[in-house]
Amino acid sequence: MRAPLVVFALSLVALPCLAGTPTPTEQLAKPPANAQKFTILSTAGRHGTSARWTTPDGARMGRESLLLRGQVFELDSRATLGHDGMFDKVVIRGRTPQGDAGETFSVKDGTASWKSPVDAGSAPYRSASEYSSFGGPIDVNADMIEQLLATPGKSLALLPGGQVKAEKLTTATVGEGNAKKTVTAWAITGLSNTPVPVWTDAAGKFFAFVNGLSWLPVGYEGAQPALEKAQSDALAVHAKELVPRLLKMPAGAVAFTNVRAFLDGTHFADGQTVVVEQGVITQVGPAASVKVPAHAQLIDGKGKTLVPGLWDAHQHVADDASGPMLLSLGITSVRDPGNINPLTVARAERRAKGELLGPKVYASSLIDGKGPNTAQVASVATSQEEAISLVRKAKAEGFTAIKIYGTFNPAWVQATATEAHRLGLHVHGHLPAGMRPAEAIDDGYDEITHIYFVMMQAMPDSVVKVSNGMARFEGPGRYAKDVHLDSEPMKSLIATMAQRKIASDPTLVVAESLFVPENGDLSPAYAPFVGTLPPAVERGFRQGGFAVPKDLTRADYRASFARLQALVGAMHKAGVPIVAGTDGSGLELVRELELYVQAGFTNAEALAAATAAPARLVGADQRTGTIQVGKSADLVLVDGNPAVTIGDLRHTEVVMMDGKLMDAAALRTEGGLSARPAYVD
Repeated sequence: MRAPLVVFALSLVALPCLAGTPTPTEQLAKPPANAQKFTILSTAGRHGTSARWTTPDGARMGRESLLLRGQVFELDSRATLGHDGMFDKVVIRGRTPQGDAGETFSVKDGTASWKSPVDAGSAPYRSASEYSSFGGPIDVNADMIEQLLATPGKSLALLPGGQVKAEKLTTATVGEGNAKKTVTAWAITGLSNTPVPVWTDAAGKFFAFVNGLSWLPVGYEGAQPALEKAQSDALAVHAKELVPRLLKMPAGAVAFTNVRAFLDGTHFADGQTVVVEQGVITQVGPAASVKVPAHAQLIDGKGKTLVPGLWDAHQHVADDASGPMLLSLGITSVRDPGNINPLTVARAERRAKGELLGPKVYASSLIDGKGPNTAQVASVATSQEEAISLVRKAKAEGFTAIKIYGTFNPAWVQATATEAHRLGLHVHGHLPAGMRPAEAIDDGYDEITHIYFVMMQAMPDSVVKVSNGMARFEGPGRYAKDVHLDSEPMKSLIATMAQRKIASDPTLVVAESLFVPENGDLSPAYAPFVGTLPPAVERGFRQGGFAVPKDLTRADYRASFARLQALVGAMHKAGVPIVAGTDGSGLELVRELELYVQAGFTNAEALAAATAAPARLVGADQRTGTIQVGKSADLVLVDGNPAVTIGDLRHTEVVMMDGKLMDAAALRTEGGLSARPAYVD
């Protein structure tokens, strides 16, 4: 996690940067008694603290401590303003899981210069522009928001690049008695590809940031649900307006003619015509033998490929605005493995009413235990009885699965899974600390989430017992490279998973991002999208993996990632069901498939992991997931040949969901992408 207002974080031009030594925590700034203090919290409880204050000489200061599922952030910031009211100097210090958070910015003699953990550069400073930091505590972003709202037109140029704008969303009343006040939500654009809501007080000063992880002033923590609902309701108005504009019901039949098609979830066939009528696939076959209905809308597929609508099997749906972007990528179905439950339920209801444009969501209710590493959107169980009650609530609210997390009591898994299965719910998740995958399977898991939890079978006890914290990453990073997949204990685990059809949602793209890159490296998952997203987003494409322990090297971590990738290949070869998910924005999905191909999948097998396999996993395979007569018309037309180059799946042209048509270019524009991604050989 980086600066909370930036969904990804980032810069257009990145130069090699040498990693520094993080400033020790005890040397970071100490907030004075009169500092404005914030609680960092989620539906699961408190995760940290943040503070803002101004020194007697006018410097803006910030200090933040955050513990997020074992990941530690200790940060401070100091910023001063120039004659134009913009930052003329910013210094950020401290540490993150990636290492040194050190970052500087300055304006001197008409030149702006910056250096962050991922880039360094300079540019002429000709007019008022605000520095958008790569990291740091909330204070740096809060100062920027306050300056933005004080600017005529509420628009501000950013450095290293981009433009940020604010539009009023809604107001709300918080607090009681003398603490009662009216606050305003603003939709901030330019920091992410979708609008970011931020709350300010009557004076235009930063009040709160409310999301899965929220920053709220001390004393106002109880306002979080009301503020979340108010901003969600306001954003829902815009979401509703998009549906008739972007989602079109054909007047009659639609025929994709002379197209290469991925059929039956198994193979590509050239020269096909696929006919859709009233939302259902009615004909599939060689172009010469299919009789296209009179007056059908013809879509020429020459040189193109028609695939089933893609699935992201691990997509924490961020907000309403992420729907068009996901659809633009060809993702028509997602499994959301844990989110803010009331928002998930509300979005499902609005989508069913035709008021929200987005993929169909198969949602899990995330259940965790109570502790310092509790997942930030979890429903928390403090007893076996509470866990079973949460399972029943999930069923009553329409969830299709439960996801168990790392602080959950291992002794409760069997009874919890039994109740979930009794109610027809799928059981998957992280491994509770102290539990290995074979034990979780014996106790009722249907699926293991993340490949590093599958590898936990071969980890030392010292790693397994604390696998709800950083050990879930550091253990596999240290030891996976030396694990023999064809020997015990992995040999028996793979055989058990294959025999019992225990699925894996490996999220290899996550493991790649954690173990492979150094700060400044351009992630291959995002490389095709450079130049299509706001600079503040693209800067995050160069964030490196976790800092490597002093007795290891990046090469060790990369070797361990290669073994994790090989594990996915070995599982697939043995017959373990593999479903493709990103645990990201969705932009990473095709990279996940590229990693599967590198691991030994055929292109058709990789594509099946993002179509037929997840549909089968959630029990939707009789309706969708493949191109077959009688199936719902969830289809994507791509420019290129993914049978040869799986990366061509990024080049979507037409998206069809339940028989309704969408133009991928229009979806990209609404989703914050300025162009189709580049081709990658």
